[in-house]
Amino acid sequence: MSDLVLYELDGCPYCAKVIDKLNELGLEYESVKVPSAHSERTEVETVSGQTGVPVLVDEANGVEGMSESGDIVEYLEETYGNAAK
Repeated sequence: MSDLVLYELDGCPYCAKVIDKLNELGLEYESVKVPSAHSERTEVETVSGQTGVPVLVDEANGVEGMSESGDIVEYLEETYGNAAK
């Protein structure tokens, strides 16, 4: 099991942006598909305090529910970008 967990929704362009960065950096992650209805996203709400996606959990670095695709991409680049080069 990977330390990285991404809560995502199929067809979500913000999720795709994060997935592209994960793939670019060669990072393994666990994908958790969330329901399309915000009212049914109880698991992601528990993790992050909100129902939007994407949400990243990085247990190895104490990240418990980062939201906002731009913040996630920046975090991944800063945390894992140098290792991939």
